[in-house]
Amino acid sequence: MSQKNKTIGIIVAMQSELNLISQALENSSQKEVNGFAFIEGNIAGHHIILAQSGIGKVFSSIKAVEMINTFHPDYIINTGIAGGIDIKTQVMDIIIGQEITYHDVWCGEGNCYGQVQGLPARFHSDETLCKAALAIETPLNIYCGLICSGDKFITARDELDTIKKQFPEGLAVDMESCSIAQVCYLYNTPYLSLRIISDTPGIKDHIKQYENFWQQAPEKSLEILRKLIAKI
Repeated sequence: MSQKNKTIGIIVAMQSELNLISQALENSSQKEVNGFAFIEGNIAGHHIILAQSGIGKVFSSIKAVEMINTFHPDYIINTGIAGGIDIKTQVMDIIIGQEITYHDVWCGEGNCYGQVQGLPARFHSDETLCKAALAIETPLNIYCGLICSGDKFITARDELDTIKKQFPEGLAVDMESCSIAQVCYLYNTPYLSLRIISDTPGIKDHIKQYENFWQQAPEKSLEILRKLIAKI
């Protein structure tokens, strides 16, 4: 990848994720745009624009549009947590969303499940960014595949089974990857969804996985992000 310094937008959903990444920024400052807060700084020589979107498709779409229109980033990375929905995924695994779709969208006959009519059935992360993420040296498992997004925190086995029936190759579920991917597609902005598995829905007491995750994983997640940015 080019060594020329880039402007990289990073969107997270949660305050805890924002706090962690903001601490890693050099020369950081805050800017308000239309009532929305953005944090600027540097990592590995690149200009970073960091934003917390809030949870879900609407919040994440709004923040992505504001980021693109104001800062014109070369890339947008959406990072955060996801639920693992494949038998091979475990807590702390890294998922690269090579493909991203909605698990809660159905526009009727003539459309694929998950497809917004008139748009691709699946959005794709930027190929160059995917290759950079796959090249990260880490003891954590890294998988590249399909992430399914929707406005629901998946908890029950029957919910997971419904999603897996529609998307057998799905690796993870979250609530923002696909909406940001849709915005980046429409605005022709290279995008990467990079998620860390916080829990595996459908197993007994999986909520405890999620709660324990926040004690163990944030630093690992930040380490992966820093290594990725250094490769861009």
